[in-house]
Amino acid sequence: MLRVFLFLYLILSTSANAQPAQNLILVTLDGVRWQEVFNGADSTLLFDPVYSRDTASARKNFWAATSIERRKRLMPFLWNTIGQQGQLYGNRQKGSRMNVSNPHWFSYPGYNEILSGYADERIKSNDKIDNPNVTVLEFLNQQPGFAGKVAVFSSWDVIEAAVNEKRSGIAASSANEPTKPVTSADSLLSDLTTLYPREFGDGVRADFLTYFSARQYVKQKQPRVLFLSFDETDDLAHAGRYADHLTMVQSIDRYLADLWQMMQKMPQYAGKTAILITTDHGRGHTPKARWKDHGTKTADSYQIWLAAMGPGVTASGEQQNGPVLFQNQIAATLSRLLGVDFKADHPIGPAIDTVVGSKP
Repeated sequence: MLRVFLFLYLILSTSANAQPAQNLILVTLDGVRWQEVFNGADSTLLFDPVYSRDTASARKNFWAATSIERRKRLMPFLWNTIGQQGQLYGNRQKGSRMNVSNPHWFSYPGYNEILSGYADERIKSNDKIDNPNVTVLEFLNQQPGFAGKVAVFSSWDVIEAAVNEKRSGIAASSANEPTKPVTSADSLLSDLTTLYPREFGDGVRADFLTYFSARQYVKQKQPRVLFLSFDETDDLAHAGRYADHLTMVQSIDRYLADLWQMMQKMPQYAGKTAILITTDHGRGHTPKARWKDHGTKTADSYQIWLAAMGPGVTASGEQQNGPVLFQNQIAATLSRLLGVDFKADHPIGPAIDTVVGSKP
């Protein structure tokens, strides 16, 4: 009898896992290394006053005896929730490898690859040029039940070009563009966006404003697909501000925890939503000053990571070994999580079967 119950349990759990998600959240943290995601704070940078102005506070906020403790201190939602209920890829110390396939190793080529599933040689700068490729977001926005239900909130203004807001018709709130307030909360966010200091220039909105603008939109519009793109992690790294970079990573992790908890209280999303988190590129690591940089002149900045959770994603936690995965596989994986096969007139990397299961 026990064997019968176990057999039925396996059938039911497999069937449940096979059901696609009804909603999807894609999140990018610009230029966040796999080393911090899987090991937490790097002592060579955290305790160096050149990179952490207040090393005593940095120690208090981010240091712990083991890498397991440090990574949970840095990203508690990622490790205590997604680490238990989903999957994480990219810890090269455990043989889990994920790379970009574009030859540039910086932002716009990475975002195009994430969104279109295609490392396009034409996209070779960070210039704000409309993406010639159809992205998975544009494709989904054309599918029954998704039209008008895809939204993008980004801190960096180039993202609106990466999703080709003009051609795709996707609602994209990017950088410091003005908004039309509807509620008092909208009005406050609009005022903050206008008046808050623009530390990294007019092309970058503070990440907290990007998050709260997106959260307000979710409450009002309840999109089925949401792309949240954060930027200050990369800006702070280029500035050599390691402790501040970690603080921003930790803050974004808290935003995602808040968003997830809010969604679990909304019938539209509770138990029906998948989330995928990744980065556009890695960073250098040796010598330690190379942490500030990326691109082809910076060794190993092609190395990235990925986390996924939700309907259809087996709760197998941190991955070990396996084949090398690539950034161009993310777009098809996102679409498959929603039960749709992404199609375009350019090549598309295959979905990651270990995330979404093998195609029948």
